[in-house]
Amino acid sequence: MLPGTQEQEAAGRNKGSRAAILDAAERAFAELGYGGASIRAIARDAKVNQAMVHYYYQNKDQLFSAVIERRAGEINARRDAALDQLFQNGTPTLETLVEALLRPTIEIGHDDTRGGAAYARLIASFNNAADERSCRVTAENYDPIALRSIDAIRRVLPDLDRAATVRGYLFAISVALSVMAKTGRATRLSDGLLDDFDTEETVASAVAFACAGIRALAKTKVNKSP
Repeated sequence: MLPGTQEQEAAGRNKGSRAAILDAAERAFAELGYGGASIRAIARDAKVNQAMVHYYYQNKDQLFSAVIERRAGEINARRDAALDQLFQNGTPTLETLVEALLRPTIEIGHDDTRGGAAYARLIASFNNAADERSCRVTAENYDPIALRSIDAIRRVLPDLDRAATVRGYLFAISVALSVMAKTGRATRLSDGLLDDFDTEETVASAVAFACAGIRALAKTKVNKSP
């Protein structure tokens, strides 16, 4: 058995290698898609051998799931904590609630220091995919927090029926995904009046737009059943 210090050093190396593999896989899946990404290229980018990738992840499907789980876990932990806090002292405003739901997604996409741009591209692609893998990964990583968020919106707007609430939640998340990546397009289209790199302005605009839409749905019969 290794002495304590050596064990800690080995654990640190393993953690670093695992993070490097996930970072490289995230970039590969974002740039090349699931089909185009290869374990060999991911290992090369991570500066590890292929055997190490297979040691941690038996196959590409498991690696893809781990890439999504890492970011989703961080985003959802922030959402869960915010939801716990928001309802401790009564019922929050819709704006406060929606900001708590959208901010983690937008901020991680704007965080270049942790490779957020790659995840922004990746999540935008698989979120709109209907293949079995994408649906499974979405259900496992995002459906639980989505259901909790939908319930929270209904607590804030009790007159909103469930069908409208689900639509409102999905539309709100779509807004966040659309501004998650800093593409520079808003800056071009506005002749410099908007700045894709301004995270606070982006969050505020997304929240205002999403809340207006959710309130509009309250006046629309989304659920047509009697």
